[in-house]
Amino acid sequence: MEQVRIGKTVLRLVQGDITRQAVDAIVNAANRHLAGGGGVDGAIHRAGGPVIAEECRAIRERQGGCPPGEAVVTSGGNLPARHVIHAVGPIWQGGAAGEDETLRRAYQNSLRQALACGARTVAFPSISTGAFRFPIDRAAPIALSAIADFVREHPDAFDEVRMVLYSPDDFAAYRHALARLFSASG
Repeated sequence: MEQVRIGKTVLRLVQGDITRQAVDAIVNAANRHLAGGGGVDGAIHRAGGPVIAEECRAIRERQGGCPPGEAVVTSGGNLPARHVIHAVGPIWQGGAAGEDETLRRAYQNSLRQALACGARTVAFPSISTGAFRFPIDRAAPIALSAIADFVREHPDAFDEVRMVLYSPDDFAAYRHALARLFSASG
């Protein structure tokens, strides 16, 4: 299973590079300082160009960054996407420090930001599963259920929400989670 329909919205899994997604908004797995970094964050900043860093700097000056579980929006710079939603996920601390709920909030607050900027198509990476070390097999069902719940609450908001997984192993983890989530829910 690589896609499901939730009302009018298609939830799709794609293996690829998030910086090449032609959607209204892509989500960046950002750090709390919105300072760019490695992995997805660094790739988005490099591909999007200096305008993204400048807009992130302005957000830092205005509000001091972005706490875990929250999200902010910049333009897409040189990316095919019009907007970048910078979501800060939790750093994995073993699972007893509220990481699951913080991760869920990061996905849902990203979708709130997408609604606010008028995005009809949104592409997500797997937030927190790289440098922040959140286990992918635990993150995938949290991400997919958070997205599905939000889409059910806002049935006319999105045409497509896409999970873009860079590696074959990450794609397989999300495909397995999608099949389990939607076979269990009907």
